[in-house]
Amino acid sequence: MPQLRVLAGPDPNHLSSITHLVNTNLPCKISSDLFDGQIIANIKGFNKDTEYFDRDDRKGVTWSIQVQGRFLQPHTADDILFGNTFERPLHLPWGSGAALKFMSYLDPNLTHDLTSQTKPWALSPLVATMPHFAHSHKSRPPKFPSSSSLTDDNSQLSLAFHEEDEDAESPLSSASSSTSSLSSGSSSHSGDSGHSSSSSSSRKSHSSNGNGNGAPPPVNLHTAAQRRNYFSVSKNRKSVVFGPEDIITTDFCYGFLEFAPSLTLRLPGGISFDLLRYWDGQPVRFMCCERKDSNASRLDSEPWGRSFWCVAIEMVD
Repeated sequence: MPQLRVLAGPDPNHLSSITHLVNTNLPCKISSDLFDGQIIANIKGFNKDTEYFDRDDRKGVTWSIQVQGRFLQPHTADDILFGNTFERPLHLPWGSGAALKFMSYLDPNLTHDLTSQTKPWALSPLVATMPHFAHSHKSRPPKFPSSSSLTDDNSQLSLAFHEEDEDAESPLSSASSSTSSLSSGSSSHSGDSGHSSSSSSSRKSHSSNGNGNGAPPPVNLHTAAQRRNYFSVSKNRKSVVFGPEDIITTDFCYGFLEFAPSLTLRLPGGISFDLLRYWDGQPVRFMCCERKDSNASRLDSEPWGRSFWCVAIEMVD
C-alpha cells in the first residue's frame, strides 16, 4: 500500500522531506529571497497522531499546515495567493463539479483552472482564504510552535493599511525602490521584533475615512468571518501591504480531505471520492505564491507567480 511522504521548501523545485517532522509540532525552516519563516504539518492517522486533533477547536480536522513568517519584499494582500498547483493535467473523476461547488462555498474568492491541459491550479488571496490568521506589525507574534490553537488576531492590520491618493503610486510601485534595502534585511529571523523599517515608505498611517481608492481601513475585524468578508473585496486587499515588518501566522486546516489510511475526499451529504483511483502520481501541492504579473513574459508557462513557500504531500511505494 502506498505510503505518505511530506516535503516542504521555498518553491516546488527546492523541496526537502519533512516526513519525520509530521505530527511532532516541530517546525521546518523556510528561507529565500522572498520569504523567511517556519512550517508545521499535521496529518491525522499518519504515524502517531498529535494532540492537535484532540483539541476542542480542531475537532473534525484531518490535516493542518501552519506557517509563520514574513515577506521580505512588500506585497499587497491581493498579490499573495495560496492554494493548489499542479505540473500536468488532472484526471478529474465524474462528479468533480460537486467538489468544486463545495470548494467555492468554502472560499468564494477561489479562482481556478483545474481542467487546464498544461498546469492546473486553484488559488485564492491568502488573507481571505485562511480559516485562521494572525498579523503582527513590529511586535511579538503568536508563539510558534504552540500547544494551543491559533485564533484570529487582526488588531494590527490597520498598521499595514496603505493610505493612497487616487493619483499616487500604487503600494508596489512605491515599494519597488526599496527592494535592495529590503534584501539586506533578509537574514532577520521570524519573531524578531527588530525588523527593518525599509518598507515603511510603502505605507502610511491609516485614517478612519479610508483611502483614495475608497477602501475603508481594516479595523474591528475581530473574527475570521469578519476578516474574510473584508478581504473578499479586491480594493481592500490592494490597500493592505505586507512586508518585512509584518509577521503572518496561519493555520490552514480542514476535514474534507483524508490522507490516511487512504486518500479520500469527503463532501457534505455523504458524498466521497476515493482519490487513489484517479491518482496519477502527482503530489497534492499547497503553495503560497505571487499573483502572476500581467506583464510577465509569454515564455513563462506557469499561470502563477514566484513561490514564497510550498508543501507537497505525495504517495510513495
